[in-house]
Amino acid sequence: MSSPRRLVVALAYDNLCLFEFAVAAELFGLDRAEIDVDWYDFQVVSVADGPFRSLGGVEVSSKGSIDLLDSAHTIIIPGWSDRESRPPQDLLDKLVAANTRGARLVSICSGVFLLAATGLLDGAKATTHWRYVDELTSMYPAIDVRPDVLYVDNGNLLTSAGSAAGIDLGLHLIRLDYGPEIANEVARRMVVPAHRDGGQAQFISQPVSFDDEGAIGRTLEWSLGRLGSPLTVAEMARHAQMSERTFARRFVEATGSTPHRWLTTQRVQRARDLLEMTSLSIDRVAREAGFGSAANLRHHFSQELRTTPTRYRSTFSSTQSVPR
Repeated sequence: MSSPRRLVVALAYDNLCLFEFAVAAELFGLDRAEIDVDWYDFQVVSVADGPFRSLGGVEVSSKGSIDLLDSAHTIIIPGWSDRESRPPQDLLDKLVAANTRGARLVSICSGVFLLAATGLLDGAKATTHWRYVDELTSMYPAIDVRPDVLYVDNGNLLTSAGSAAGIDLGLHLIRLDYGPEIANEVARRMVVPAHRDGGQAQFISQPVSFDDEGAIGRTLEWSLGRLGSPLTVAEMARHAQMSERTFARRFVEATGSTPHRWLTTQRVQRARDLLEMTSLSIDRVAREAGFGSAANLRHHFSQELRTTPTRYRSTFSSTQSVPR
C-alpha cells in the first residue's frame, strides 16, 4: 500500500458551504490519537481576503495562503455557491498546476463547478448533487456527468454528490491511504456506515405509502439475513405478501432500485466485506455472498466495481500492512 498523502488543504471563500467544509475538517483535521498512524496535516486556504460569510451569520477566517496549494497532496473543494461566475484565474491556475504535479482534487456537492471551470474534468466522469446535474451538464457538456452515484474516482480527480456524499468520498480516500480497518474506525467514530450502497436515486423525493414502506422494509431486513441462499424476487414478494408485479413496483418506489438490482448490490457488498476482513477462498466468498460460483462473483465484480475479487482483496484486505 502506498504512503498516505499527508497535506490536505480545504478551500474557504465567501458564502462558504459550511456543512461540506465541516465534513473535510472532521474527516482529515480531527485529532485521531486513538488510531496509531501518522495522520493527515489539515490546513485551510483562503481564496480571497477574509473573514468569509457562511450560513446563519457564521464567519470563517483563515491565515492559510493560496500558495499552500503548491505543496498540498489533496485539495478539498466544498460546495461552490457562485456557480455562474468565472472563478478567479489565479485559483484555477493553482488547481491545474497542483493536478499536473499529482495532487488529488476533490469536490463535494456543487464544488464540482469550480473543478469543472479548470477544464480538467473535460472527457472525464463526474457527479454532483442531483439538483445540479442538469445545470452542470448544460454548462460543461464535455463532462460525462453521472447522476446516479455517490462519488466518482478518476484517480487524482474525485467528485461527490450531495453534501453527505462528501463523507462517503472522504472515507474512500482514507481507505485508499490507510486501509479498510482505519477507514472503518473513522466511520464508527462518526457513526456512519463505512460503505453506503446505492446512488442518489434513493434520496430523490418520491411518494411512498407508509404501509408499503413498512412491508418493503421488513422484507429488506429479512432478505439481508438470507443473502447466502438462492433467494429470488418471487420469494421476496411472497414474504411481503404481494404479487411480483406489485412488489417490484412498490420496491422501486421505496428504494429507487429494482429488487434484482438491490439483491446484486447487497451481495457484492457482502463479498467486499468478506474479501476485506477474512481469508476465505474466492469460491467460499462467492457461496457466502449468494453468487454460487467464483465465475459469477467475478462477473458481478467486473460489472459493479470494474475490478476482480482478487485485485480488490489485494488492495483493501485488512491483512495488508498499514503505513506508519
